[in-house]
Amino acid sequence: MSAEWAGPVVLAEGLERSYEVGEEKVLALRGVSIRIERGDMTAIMGPSGSGKSTLMHLIGCLDSPTGGRILIDGVEAQDMSQTELARLRRERIGFVFQTFNLLPRLSILENAALPLRYAGVPNRLRLERAAAALEAVGLGDRTRHRPGQLSGGQRQRAAIARALINEPALILADEPTGALDQTTGRAILDLFRDINERGTTIVMVTHDPAVAASCRSTIRLRDGLIEEAGPTAFFEATAEGDSE
Repeated sequence: MSAEWAGPVVLAEGLERSYEVGEEKVLALRGVSIRIERGDMTAIMGPSGSGKSTLMHLIGCLDSPTGGRILIDGVEAQDMSQTELARLRRERIGFVFQTFNLLPRLSILENAALPLRYAGVPNRLRLERAAAALEAVGLGDRTRHRPGQLSGGQRQRAAIARALINEPALILADEPTGALDQTTGRAILDLFRDINERGTTIVMVTHDPAVAASCRSTIRLRDGLIEEAGPTAFFEATAEGDSE
């Protein structure tokens, strides 16, 4: 996070993204504006073709818009080069994927440390920080295991530790419970809520109402436009109940 920036972690104004399909121009996003405050936990939902994956790619700096502007932790991203976008991803965004994306030949300690390796952090320090991150997600006794020796829930916890390792301004999770059974999925959502309550901003892209219900707010897309945005009623009701 830049020292001067105290505004929203994600600020998008009039985002457009178009693609050429043969001779046809397809507009995947049509002037989308969103604001995700620091410390929020937001779900992005929508049917297939709604634009949610396109918006995820723009928020994650995996792509650039063809119109509008987007700031990630106060940094203008829309006109960045691929090298600049890669640096922004490395420094400010942690990713969690449905299929975990762990390297099978590395231990989960080495997997969790990978972002620090790419950032040039010395080996001893990055392994120490990776061990602490794995301890924080309940895998302190599994650091030497490889992904194939872990359950699906444990692999997702390892992926979350990897996402946290650089202390990012934003964690972007793409269908984070999609490959898990219901009970394990609930445990992972509880972990995300614990992380969020410690101050980390989280955005989850999902089609699952249970995942959206675990978030503070929801953005629903349809046909490249925002259909609905606001607080998540289930989360608000649960939070009120917890405080009683």
